[in-house]
Amino acid sequence: MDYNQLSGPLPDFTRFSSLKALSVAFNQLSGSIPETFGRHPNLASLMLYGNQISGSLPNLSTVPSLTHLDLEDNQLNGTMHVNIGQLSKLEYFDVSFNSLKGIISDTHFSNLSSLKFLSLSSNPLTFNFSSDWVPPFQLDIIMLSSCKLGPHFPKWLQTQNNFSQLDISSNGISDVVPSWFWDLSPGLIYLNLSCNLIKGLLPDLSVKYHGYLGIDLSSNHFMGPIPLVPPNVTVLNLSKNEFSGSLSFLCAIMGMGLIYLDLSNNLLSGELPNCWVQFTRLSIISLAYNNLYGKIPSSMGSLGIYSLHLSNNNFSGEVSSSLNRCTKLRMIDLGGNKFTGKIPAWIGTHLTSLIVLSLRSNEFKGSIPRHICHLTKIQILDFSKNRLSGNIPHCFHNFTALAESKSSRAISFPSYGTFEPFFVRFSSYIENALVLWKGQESKYGNNLRLLNLIDLSGNELVGKIPIQVGGLAGLVSLNLSRNNLTGNIIQEVGWMKMLESLDLSANELLGAIPTSLADLNFLNVLNLSHNRLSRRIPISTQLQSFDPYVYSGNLELYGLPLPNKCPGEEIVVEPPVLVRG
Repeated sequence: MDYNQLSGPLPDFTRFSSLKALSVAFNQLSGSIPETFGRHPNLASLMLYGNQISGSLPNLSTVPSLTHLDLEDNQLNGTMHVNIGQLSKLEYFDVSFNSLKGIISDTHFSNLSSLKFLSLSSNPLTFNFSSDWVPPFQLDIIMLSSCKLGPHFPKWLQTQNNFSQLDISSNGISDVVPSWFWDLSPGLIYLNLSCNLIKGLLPDLSVKYHGYLGIDLSSNHFMGPIPLVPPNVTVLNLSKNEFSGSLSFLCAIMGMGLIYLDLSNNLLSGELPNCWVQFTRLSIISLAYNNLYGKIPSSMGSLGIYSLHLSNNNFSGEVSSSLNRCTKLRMIDLGGNKFTGKIPAWIGTHLTSLIVLSLRSNEFKGSIPRHICHLTKIQILDFSKNRLSGNIPHCFHNFTALAESKSSRAISFPSYGTFEPFFVRFSSYIENALVLWKGQESKYGNNLRLLNLIDLSGNELVGKIPIQVGGLAGLVSLNLSRNNLTGNIIQEVGWMKMLESLDLSANELLGAIPTSLADLNFLNVLNLSHNRLSRRIPISTQLQSFDPYVYSGNLELYGLPLPNKCPGEEIVVEPPVLVRG
C-alpha cells in the first residue's frame, strides 16, 4: 500500500496470523509501532519508511524470521533496543533520518550474522565498540552519516572487505586514514568521508579501485598534491581541504563517467589543463577559491555542463568564446578574477538557459550589451565591481523570471540527484554563489534558489534609471550604488512589490524621493545616501523607521528621521517677558 494518503496510527495486524510482508511506505501514518508486531513469527519484511511514525523502536526479537526492516524517514525517538541484535536472519536494516539516540554497542549487533545493508544515518547515535570487536557480518552497504564514530577512525571496518558503499561523513573523526583502509574493497562504488577532521595524504587511488566510483572527501584536512584517481571515477568532491599543486591529474581520467567535479576551496595552483574534451558527461565543475591562473582553455567549450564555478582565482584575459557552445549552462560564476575586455554579447544570444550569471569583481569594461536581455530565465545577474560604463539597457523588463511576483518560486535546476550507475541516493547539488546581499557579501546555497537579484554596483554607469526596471515585480534585491547615475528615482520603483533590499547610494540622483517607495512592504534594507536628493522624505511608517545614515549626504533632503527640520518648522524661541514688580 505504498504511496497513498493513508493516515492515522498503524492498526493491529494480529488477525493476519500468516502475515509475511507489510509495506505501507510513503503515507501519512503516525503514532508508534504497536508491540503487537512482535506476535508475527512469520513476518519477514516490514517496510514503514517515509511516514510520521514516532516513539521508540520496539523489541522485535520475537520475530526471528525478519529479513528486511526499513523505518527510514520517520520520527522515531528514544533508544534502540539491544534485542535487535538477536535477529540472525536480518539482512536489511534501515532506521536513517529519525531521532534515535543513545549508545550503540557490540550487543546491538551480536547475532546479526546475515546483515548486508546497514543504514543508521542522521540519528544522534554514539558508537562505543570494544577495540577488538569483530562484527559477525560482512556488509555490502554501510551508511552511518551524522552519527558519532570518532574521534578515531573506526577500526572494526578492517574486518569488512566486500562493501560497495560506505558513508561515514560527519562522524567527528579527527584521525589519519589508516593505510589498510584503502585496500579493503576494490569493488567500491561510493565513498563518503566528508565533513570530518581527517588529515594526511592520499595514496594513488587509481590502483586501489577499478569500478565506477563516486568519491566525496570534502570538508576535511587532507593535504599535498591530488593523486591519480580511478579512471572511471563518476563523482569527485575534494573541496574544502588543503590540497596543493596542479590539476594535471585530471588528464589521466578517462572521462566517460565523470559527472561531478568539485575541487573548490583548496590551495591548488597553475593553469587549467586543456583535456576537457574527454569529459562527455560532466555536468558540474567547481574550481572556485583556489590560486589558479591563466585563461579558460578552448576545450571547455566541448562540455555539456550545467554549472561552471571558477570564482575567486586569478584567471585573466577575455572569456573564451568557446563557452558559447555550452548551451546547457544554468549557472556561471566567474567572479573575483582578473578577466578583461567587454562582457561577451554571445552570453545573451547563446546561453539563454542561464539562471545565475556572476561576473562580479573583475576588470570588464565597456557597456552592458543589450543581448543580455535575451536571458529570460535569469534570476541572479551580478556585474558589480567592474569598470562598466554607458547606460543601463532599457530592456531589463525582458527578464521574464524576475518580472513574476512569486516570492517562493525556486530555481528550476536539472536533477543531479541520481548518478548512474549508483543505486545510492545522492543529495542534490546545491548551487552556490557569492553575492552582495543586504550590505554584506554572503555565500548562498539553499537560499540562492529564492533570491532574485540584480547588482550593477561599483561601476561607471551613467544616465537615468530606466523606468522598465520597475517592471521587475519579482526582484528581491536591486543594487545600483557607486555609479554615476543621474535623474530622478523612478516612481515605478513602487511596482517592485517583492523588494527587500534597495541600494542607490553614491550616485548623482536628484529630486524628491518618490512616494511609491513607501508601498514596498517587504523593504528592510535601504540606502539612498550620498546623492543630490531634495525635499521632504515621504511620511510613512516604513521610511521613517530606517536609520538616518540611509539618507545622509543629501544636503537638501529633510524630514524625519533626519535631524534637520523642514522649512517653516523651525522652533522660534520667544524672548522672556520681563514683568516689573
